[in-house]
Amino acid sequence: MKLDLANPAWRTSLPATRKVATDAPVAACAFSRDGTHVGFGLGDGQVRLLPDDRMIAAHKGAVLSLVADPTGDGFVSSGDDGRLLRIAADGGTTELANQKGKWLDHLAAHRATGAVAVGVGRNILVVTKEGETREFGPHPSTVADLDFSKDGGRVAGAHYGGVTVWSLNQPGGTPRRFAWAGSHVALRWSTDGKFIATGTQENDIHVWRLAQATDMRMQGYPAKVKSLSWTADARFLYTSAQPVFTAWPFSGKGPEGKPPLQFGQEGAGIMTVVAAHPTAEFVAGGFDTGEIQLGDIKTRRTAVAKLADKSAITCLAWSPDGTSLAVGNESGDLMVIDLRR
Repeated sequence: MKLDLANPAWRTSLPATRKVATDAPVAACAFSRDGTHVGFGLGDGQVRLLPDDRMIAAHKGAVLSLVADPTGDGFVSSGDDGRLLRIAADGGTTELANQKGKWLDHLAAHRATGAVAVGVGRNILVVTKEGETREFGPHPSTVADLDFSKDGGRVAGAHYGGVTVWSLNQPGGTPRRFAWAGSHVALRWSTDGKFIATGTQENDIHVWRLAQATDMRMQGYPAKVKSLSWTADARFLYTSAQPVFTAWPFSGKGPEGKPPLQFGQEGAGIMTVVAAHPTAEFVAGGFDTGEIQLGDIKTRRTAVAKLADKSAITCLAWSPDGTSLAVGNESGDLMVIDLRR
């Protein structure tokens, strides 16, 4: 994909955007695996599907997380009603798990293996492609975030005191633990499988190099880092909680002793969500003011894709081909930005 952020057109007009207003805040958004549909999980329990604006009464409480179904053309959602659902593009639903009385939060899916993982209190529940369920835990505290390894053979959970990594083939086996004091609130496994990064309650990020079991800490954020996104080639880790794009370099010897690469237009507030492009050297960032910026790490150029409207951006998701960007905010606005022009 080619986005020419130096083009004067970016300074005079905004890209085409489809917008649907709802009455509930957006908790999560995702494109389907084939890129034909966009799903939005809402605080009133609905999942809304675009482009046909189909409404599915999925959960009795709030939708807490939503990801693309790794085995089909729809989505998988979790809610505070304890249900894990598969939602087809035509609106049909199938219950994958029911943990009555528990919140199912922080979903992850692995496309190659077809597995889905969800946080259930202090445990991680994994549903395989064949429908088998496996439980991993308990962890020292509630699982605050989770992610699969590159090959899908392991799942990692963030919690108070660090990260725990489990082998999916050994539910009763001994996990690998990476300790660091404090509460870890976000987790992303690097796209090359070599690192695990977390955002912490202490306004910093922590990264473990798995092969050597060494770690590093990056400080200086004005707020908690709740959003992390690795570039497709794992050369950079983007983080939220700054007024500009912030990327830590992981090529060569890594970021130890180096400042992060920062670029972008200040004055848009603090970044709440960041999403690296699936294939190209671009990144999208959403701010607590409602503004959305696109950045090009190669040229250090940025452009505004959506103006501020005082409603914080809560989710961003790229289409598989990187030509469209799904956006949700606290006011309940569902947006799909078309970047093909």
